Amino acid sequence: MSNIGKSTNILWHNCPIGQSDRQKLLGQKGCVVWITGLSGSGKSTLACALSHELHYRGHITYVLDGDNLRHGLNRDLSFKAEDRAENIRRVGEVAKLFADAGIICIASLISPYRRDRDACRALLPDSNFIEVFMDLPLKICEARDPKGLYKLARTGKIKGFTGIDDPYEPPVNGEIVITMKDGECPSPKAMAKQVLSYLEENGYLQA
Repeated sequence: MSNIGKSTNILWHNCPIGQSDRQKLLGQKGCVVWITGLSGSGKSTLACALSHELHYRGHITYVLDGDNLRHGLNRDLSFKAEDRAENIRRVGEVAKLFADAGIICIASLISPYRRDRDACRALLPDSNFIEVFMDLPLKICEARDPKGLYKLARTGKIKGFTGIDDPYEPPVNGEIVITMKDGECPSPKAMAKQVLSYLEENGYLQA
């Protein structure tokens, strides 16, 4: 019996069917592809393109999108520092469950702080956390401004906005970096193929 957080007298129950059994059934290895970067850097675009390519190849995926999760699981959280940390913690725990189920979980969140991303990485055994950094300049992301948030942040109507008056801490040793080439942003398909190549080369697309 254990006490965990605010829960007392709880016991971990093991099931005879484990991750390796589920992975053999699905013909793939469960993992978390964690896409991080500034607002407007293309995180959701990459997540959807990658999910589409993997689905086309017969692989099971699930996308955890930061905005979508705030409609349900994280609807009680604000954008204050402590709530942002809790937002990432919850997504990390859910992503861990998907990976344990043998699914390729694609998490798409700004997740600006290294300590929070590193905590999610620590949840996954055997290097099954693949950090993808959308390394696009702020001026490009702000020019896109798909939700009009940069404009609001610049006029002071939004406080604590990542990249404007709140920091973004880029990964130090992330597995994949998406960058501009010859002054052009890569297409969704090109970005997806870059991640797919990593998954193939590291054996995630087979049991």
